[in-house]
Amino acid sequence: MKVIAFPRTEQGSGASRRLRNAGQTPAIIYGGTNAPVAIALDHNALYHALKKEAFHSSILDMEIDGKVEKVLLRDFQVHAYKQLVLHADFQRVDPNQKIHVKVPLHFVNAEVSPAVKLGGAIISHVMNELDVSCLPGDLPEFVEVDLSKVEAGASVHLADITLPKGVTAVAHGDNNPTIAIASVPAGQVSADDAAAGAAETK
Repeated sequence: MKVIAFPRTEQGSGASRRLRNAGQTPAIIYGGTNAPVAIALDHNALYHALKKEAFHSSILDMEIDGKVEKVLLRDFQVHAYKQLVLHADFQRVDPNQKIHVKVPLHFVNAEVSPAVKLGGAIISHVMNELDVSCLPGDLPEFVEVDLSKVEAGASVHLADITLPKGVTAVAHGDNNPTIAIASVPAGQVSADDAAAGAAETK
């Protein structure tokens, strides 16, 4: 994903305010062996890019004066009530050094799982993103969680999902956290239980 940026020479709150009034957002690129660089981005382009999931978890091609750098979005600030991006931080990426990034989880096949089809369960997502470590070239846009075999009352843990090649999960205390839970609503019986109950009354 490509991002066009412009060098920013003026610093300070007054300069940033002038930039925003001109339809631009102040930002900074840091990290690596080079010094931090102050830049400006087209506000509308940035605002719409931030709505895209991939913009938050992909290596971006940042072009400044015809030169392209590989960067990651690390932080951004938005106005409390206006549709306004106030500032953004980008980190340079070294292709030979591992990065630590949060990537979104995509849950698939819930509708065909035994939990939903037979058990009438509701699958709740305990986690919506996962901390991973990998080389920039191995960074996935998302990690898929296949729910097709989940039974009612069961949980899906980190160990149950297959991570892309070269990608490892970064544990925070719990080495095998719960990703999702298939719970049956109170007062609802599964198709199997209903059939068993009907058989007993005959």
